[in-house]
Amino acid sequence: MNKIYLIILIILSFSSLVIAGPPFDTDDPEPVEFQNWEIYVSSHSVHDAGGWSGTAPHMEVNYGVIPELQLHVIAPLAFNSPSDGKSTYGISDAELGFKYRFVKETSSLPQIGIFPLVELPTGSQSRGLGNGNTQVFLPVWIQKSFGEWTSYGGTGYWINPGSGNKNWWFTGLQIQRKFTDNLNIGAEIYHTTAKTEDDFPETRFNIGLVFDANEHHHILFSAGRSIKGTTFLQGYIGYQFTFGPKG
Repeated sequence: MNKIYLIILIILSFSSLVIAGPPFDTDDPEPVEFQNWEIYVSSHSVHDAGGWSGTAPHMEVNYGVIPELQLHVIAPLAFNSPSDGKSTYGISDAELGFKYRFVKETSSLPQIGIFPLVELPTGSQSRGLGNGNTQVFLPVWIQKSFGEWTSYGGTGYWINPGSGNKNWWFTGLQIQRKFTDNLNIGAEIYHTTAKTEDDFPETRFNIGLVFDANEHHHILFSAGRSIKGTTFLQGYIGYQFTFGPKG
């Protein structure tokens, strides 16, 4: 646990971006603005009892196709390095989706949106780079801001077909604070139910930041582990490029 406290101390020692989704697993209901783009080049890694796995890298693209609606795609390269087997690297499962905000935030109401996703089995299941089946995620996200603080969270249901697999729930909550005009720091906690017949529920946390170099270029980072479960370490690091008409 001393390593966890050290990570927290380092992050809090830093002194206007709102963290939204990346670098966290919990997402938010706010879509990309109309005719604007978000492009990420990132890596997400997990170390647990089975070894190391993750993306290296994955590309994420979000586009505001109409007001209140964004389109979303992730194209990943992935690695799988089991503790008792051969390491593999290659194309993983692609992700498609859209985010739609149907309630805007007011002084008394939070903003609310949906972000359904489809995971396509483009990665090799036999090499540990894909699920082998099409998966669907159906979440609802809520967000509210209070001065320098913003919090978002929600819950969603994963449809996870396949032999030995189970449908499962994700529930998460994130809170963040704007420290300077170009630095935002946050933390999240989330819980997942069992994903397979021999799996167990897991609760994890992350601490992360977004550094806004300018209006177009951003650096994202998070790290955490299980509170309940077998994840020893998880981390995300990414570069985000944003552009589009202002306003």
